[in-house]
Amino acid sequence: MKLAICPGSFDPVTCGHLNIIARAAAMFDKVIVVVMVNNNKHPLFTQDERVELLRRATADLPNVEVDAYGGMLAEYAREKNATVIVKGLRAMSDFEYEFQMALTNRKLNPSVETVFLTTNAEYMYLSSSLVKQVAELGGDIREFVPACIVKDILEKYGRNEET
Repeated sequence: MKLAICPGSFDPVTCGHLNIIARAAAMFDKVIVVVMVNNNKHPLFTQDERVELLRRATADLPNVEVDAYGGMLAEYAREKNATVIVKGLRAMSDFEYEFQMALTNRKLNPSVETVFLTTNAEYMYLSSSLVKQVAELGGDIREFVPACIVKDILEKYGRNEET
């Protein structure tokens, strides 16, 4: 069985993330979407909340499970016996950082390969940070995130779907 891990902070999960997750699910027998801790970021949602949002957003993908982890990705891959890490790329600037991380993960765990998937063109500009900024400023985020989590994001900013 080919097991892939799709890591990220997913704060919140976007349609771009879902594009990568769904395509990975079509390529591998099983995909674990793992919510990682990034100490350089100050998340809007707790790790548990992000796991729950991802579970709802990926409910229609039967070979996808969602997990959380606070350590090194290479170690998580070893613990799960995963052979592939799937990373989504939006732009060349993403590649430089992700390439460095892929080489580091390979050094720490030689049995894991990193596969890069470019997001669909319609999501190349999209990031969780942009979604949060638009939501905070009162904009419409419905085209950016799965419908099942719009309300959760708006509530974090004291908004409801009508405002």
